[in-house]
Amino acid sequence: MTKFPMAKPTEPKKRNAIEKALEIMLKFQEVRTSWGTRELSTELGFSPATVQRILSVLKSYGFVRQDEQTRQYFVGNIFYRFLENLNHANNLPGIGRQFMEEVAIKTRETVYLNIIQGNLRICINTIESPKALKAGMPIGNQSPLYAGASAKCLLAFSSAAFRKEYFAAVAPRPLTDATIVDPDALAAELAKIQARGYAVSLGERTPGLGSVSAPVFDYKGKILASLSLAVPEIRTRDKVHFSRCITILTDAARAFSLAMGQSVTQMNAIHHQLTV
Repeated sequence: MTKFPMAKPTEPKKRNAIEKALEIMLKFQEVRTSWGTRELSTELGFSPATVQRILSVLKSYGFVRQDEQTRQYFVGNIFYRFLENLNHANNLPGIGRQFMEEVAIKTRETVYLNIIQGNLRICINTIESPKALKAGMPIGNQSPLYAGASAKCLLAFSSAAFRKEYFAAVAPRPLTDATIVDPDALAAELAKIQARGYAVSLGERTPGLGSVSAPVFDYKGKILASLSLAVPEIRTRDKVHFSRCITILTDAARAFSLAMGQSVTQMNAIHHQLTV
């Protein structure tokens, strides 16, 4: 019998120090915002010594910071220095500011602007409510696309192909008792958002926090962003106030879309395109 040499198992690609540092930084993009050395070591398959050495260098340059008590690492404040360049490169926050300010003045609630980054929703601009009881939404805040009005709005008005790829890659898990994770219920929720033209949520990411969000489209009719309001639960119960917030927000989102090049004809056709 002829003996054939056994195939050698494929060895995993060896990463250099720069690649390892980038993989560590990318872990802070996810919903989890802090990591310990051993946790990152287990998550990435790097030795604890390697992770500690890279984190020390990243910390010295301000890319990560460390809590002295918990010893957990967080994204460093140096990233604020990149915001101005990002805003110049992508004028979405600049154009949207006037619409955000209008909504903020009329509703006196926290207004924020969001985009899709990978499989996450990220807040790229915010105006806080002047009220004592208010909902905060800091720039850089991230969440999965299935939880919360601002995220569900982005997901609902994305292409069918994007949604298919997203759910093939992501298994929804509850962030609170109100998070919708059942596939059929989530599909029904996204269809409802498409039909009425905006999303609402209550406590899906944070208990006691309500939100309403409307889509912003580009000149091709593709989703660019979601314009959102964060409202404490107690004020969502005021039906007159919350209904007024929805009207003001959706009107501003439509005006924002027109400013980004969407035509009135596209605006009228968008509902049909997304729900067919």
